Amino acid sequence: MDAAGLAHAGSGENLALARAPAYLDTGNGRVALVACAATFTPGSLAGEQRPDLKGRPGLSPLRFSTTYTVDAGTLEGLRKLSLLNAPDAAQRDGPVRFGGATYQAGAETAIHTTPLKEDLDGIVTSIRNARRQADWVVVSIHAHEGQPGKREQPADFLETFAHAAIDAGADLFVAHGPHVLRGVEIYKGKPIFYSLANFIFENDTVEFQPAENYQAQGLAASATVADFYDARSKNDTRGFPPDRPIWESVVAEVAFNPDRTVKEILLRPISLGFGEPRPQRGRPRPAAPALSKQIVDRLAALSAAFGTKVEFANGRGIVELDQKRGQ
Repeated sequence: MDAAGLAHAGSGENLALARAPAYLDTGNGRVALVACAATFTPGSLAGEQRPDLKGRPGLSPLRFSTTYTVDAGTLEGLRKLSLLNAPDAAQRDGPVRFGGATYQAGAETAIHTTPLKEDLDGIVTSIRNARRQADWVVVSIHAHEGQPGKREQPADFLETFAHAAIDAGADLFVAHGPHVLRGVEIYKGKPIFYSLANFIFENDTVEFQPAENYQAQGLAASATVADFYDARSKNDTRGFPPDRPIWESVVAEVAFNPDRTVKEILLRPISLGFGEPRPQRGRPRPAAPALSKQIVDRLAALSAAFGTKVEFANGRGIVELDQKRGQ
């Protein structure tokens, strides 16, 4: 990306560089981008630099803790297991730490997530820095996590982070990762897109796959990449291909006034070719009129949970900018 002259953020040679804003100078002002990820593979996160050791290359992480609320009987069972694994006096009363999560007793079963303070503070510091160095600040996060069994609703920690980013000076917050649309929130006059789903998703035309992927599908060494995709999707009957919401999205267009207040938010529906042959699907194109309304109506229903009204007009969605909303 450096060689191509593209401004990019969210990764670097160490944690400080991964968290640092990237800047793009335009005729309408300087734009800053701060990016991070909550969903990542082990070992992908960047490490801090020390006087005696170089930092570890990687991404800017936003880690989070998970607390499960369970009934008293389940909690006591987990307590016994935790004490067998590592006897600790601190585990004999109150919440139980087990398997990297915290469990507590409650009347209703629930899952709550909270951003890790050290990561949140570090990213917020970067946003505040960008606010003073640029005219416009965009914050982006890669996060698959949603509410239990509800992939179209963001996890608690993601809402907490989005609000913290706007409070720190972000003009626009964009999340991506779950492959489906999530609602739009207007918080303190600024837009939060909890997920804009997919834009380009050519997931079945990658030309080569590693050996372990073939092995996971029970395929012989002589199998071709087409054999792999047929087996993985069971001839397009499972996984991504038959999951229609994954192939429908919007392109968000946000216009600002000179004083940084939002002037207009347009949502242009796109289709990535649901049901089309493998070589064709995954490329964005304007959605047909009937499909456009379906996409906007679905996004409107998801956004209503955040007090945001989205209307369909002239083949696109229009977000109502009532400043009383999301305050």
